[in-house]
Amino acid sequence: MENGSRGKLVIVSGPSGVGKSTILRRVFEKASVPLVASVSATTRSPRPGEVDGVDYHFLSPEAFEARRRRGDFIECFQVFGEGTWYGTLREEVNPKLENDQWVVLEIDVKGALAVLREYPDAISIFLRPSSLEVLEQRLRGRGTESEEALKRRLDQARAELAHADHYQHQVINDDLEVAVQKILDILGQNGE
Repeated sequence: MENGSRGKLVIVSGPSGVGKSTILRRVFEKASVPLVASVSATTRSPRPGEVDGVDYHFLSPEAFEARRRRGDFIECFQVFGEGTWYGTLREEVNPKLENDQWVVLEIDVKGALAVLREYPDAISIFLRPSSLEVLEQRLRGRGTESEEALKRRLDQARAELAHADHYQHQVINDDLEVAVQKILDILGQNGE
């Protein structure tokens, strides 16, 4: 792979609420390849139960900006128009690739396109809902969004779905176990 690494980079994107985290937990449990998650950095506050360094690297806006200026990120973007930043730190990816691990990035479309410019051999997977209506039900079921935030997420989902064709693979999440198996099959096809 690029940069002299021997592992593989796996990019998984999809609209908020499509089930990325749930599916990836199952994929990690069942995969026969050495998968390791890349922990993204963010300027948002932790949600209840989230742990710094496990769920995200929670950085102050000042610390995030300093790292961005130093070039520490492979990709970083301001998300959802709220002034919140997310990004993938090089230190989360490159050492793991060089150690023959398969690094999984769970990132948005803009981030994925930026990563693919630097890592064109990455395996890219877009998770889709069976419909926008189903996605809206999932988001409402979370109970974590205001009506305004929910509308923004649905608008963002429409925009992200328009970029799904930039990914090598698309998986519809209308059945959890089927979606998990499809991703495992994709990873198996890309095995050594």
